[in-house]
Amino acid sequence: MNIDLIDLREKYIEVEISGGSFHRGILIDSGLDIVVIFDGRNNTFLYIPFVHIQQLKEILIQEDPFYDPPSEKPITYESISYRKILMSAKGLFVEVYVTGNKSIHGYLTSIMNNYFVFHSPAYKTMYISMNHVKWLIPYPPNTTPYSLENQNLPVSATLARSFEEQLKKLENQLIILDGGYYEEKIGLLHKVQNNRMILITAKGEKVFRNLEHIKTIQLP
Repeated sequence: MNIDLIDLREKYIEVEISGGSFHRGILIDSGLDIVVIFDGRNNTFLYIPFVHIQQLKEILIQEDPFYDPPSEKPITYESISYRKILMSAKGLFVEVYVTGNKSIHGYLTSIMNNYFVFHSPAYKTMYISMNHVKWLIPYPPNTTPYSLENQNLPVSATLARSFEEQLKKLENQLIILDGGYYEEKIGLLHKVQNNRMILITAKGEKVFRNLEHIKTIQLP
């Protein structure tokens, strides 16, 4: 039996995402590693990497009003995959949800092997692991984060292809991990090696971290 989502195309579905988040909408498209749904209540398209989907099902008894999706999609592509969506979204203003209780608003500037560079008007340049993005929502046309004037894309410095190699470039600099919600996620990046890092906190403690669990990196 071939397991795909073709039979659910244009049906009203519910998606459960890691962390207990639920989204409902019309299934617009799907690939091996991503699904696209249209949330008519908020008039948004959600691009959800499949790796974070716990389950997906059709809603047979629909309690919400039905909204027809617009014919024009915010991201255009010839064939769908997570990486191709990121490449097509480069330069577009988007909302990205990674962790915590808030999304990040800004635009993608560079797509690398397993991370991308994101420019946020609030947080400036961020390095975001592709493995931890829960969903991406493009802004409607002609709108920008925080109603700011459209900006030129910042010129990125020379980038390493992998997340680990890029972090090595930040050794001996003060960094913020995952938004800095805890004091042990802010400190001096002392060393990166073998998919691990050593972070020296404000109290002088050396904290060893597994790079696989780091979602975002930013400089203060």
